[in-house]
Amino acid sequence: MDNPRRRSTREGVQSIRIEDVAREAGVAPMTVSRVINKPDTVAEKTRQAVLAAIEKVGYIPNHVAGGLASRRSRTVGLIIPHISNSTFADRVQGMTDVLHRAGYNLLLGLSGYSEEAEFDQVTAFLGQRVAGLCLTGTTHAGQTRALLLRAGIPVVETSTLVGPFIDMAVGYSNEQAARAMAEYLVSCGYRKLAMINAQQRHDRSLARERGFLAGLRASGVEMSAEAVFMSETSLAMGAKAFVDVISAVPDVEAIFCANDVLAVGGMLEAQRRGIRVPEDIGFAGFDDIELAQEFTPALTTIRLKRYEVGSVSASMLLDRIQGGSPEAPVLDLGYEVVPRSSTRRP
Repeated sequence: MDNPRRRSTREGVQSIRIEDVAREAGVAPMTVSRVINKPDTVAEKTRQAVLAAIEKVGYIPNHVAGGLASRRSRTVGLIIPHISNSTFADRVQGMTDVLHRAGYNLLLGLSGYSEEAEFDQVTAFLGQRVAGLCLTGTTHAGQTRALLLRAGIPVVETSTLVGPFIDMAVGYSNEQAARAMAEYLVSCGYRKLAMINAQQRHDRSLARERGFLAGLRASGVEMSAEAVFMSETSLAMGAKAFVDVISAVPDVEAIFCANDVLAVGGMLEAQRRGIRVPEDIGFAGFDDIELAQEFTPALTTIRLKRYEVGSVSASMLLDRIQGGSPEAPVLDLGYEVVPRSSTRRP
């Protein structure tokens, strides 16, 4: 006899319906729907029973089809430059954790620091009818901004607090954080400094350079533009940039790197050359990735709430998607200067 839990579709493929799950779990179809779409509104015992029934009968919730009626899916898009280090990986995890608990999925796109590539990703995500979108930075192609304003979906921009914003923003002041690091290094007694900045001249790297130079000036220390070196972000390129620094500024006392990967690369090259850190040259970074904590000597750096950038962004998007309005559409998560053994103490 034909299994009553399986129904024939127009395509001739066997399909399992929500009513089959409800029968297996001993609940109403509406309860199954609530578990799928609004899991937080269902008692834990009931939710677990429904989830077990879904697994047993092999039901696959069709979030896309359900969302088409309202022209929205149960998917949120996130566009980041790359995933080569934990700076962005932690953000992805933060968003995923919050979205998953609410019954939403995350679509990930990579822009490679290209405004054109970001526009292509935004266009593709809107074609998928994402319910919300999270972007990195606030500098975008004009067509990207115009497209998102017309789309009318919730948008969160991250990693900087420099507007104008498309909608909402979560992040920190790159400029103020770099300025704080400059002031800390001066307090440690350093006077001859250099900076290795990221080759990609995006809004965050520019703000870090601007803040560092401003912090030095405010502390009575001048650093020429020639003491700012540009580098692609990798350990190998950080090592190469360090060689460039000591060749051009042989009396350099400390180097501030716009991210931790560059700083660790520089310290590795210093060790290879018998240059002691921090006795001969101090190093400071930005991000506080795991490698910064575990390297010897441990890296003085700027700690950011990377996971929270993702989790808070997801919460703000969900709030708006579900008809709410965040109390603070622009949220500053702050930063912290973390002194470690790669620099002298004040």
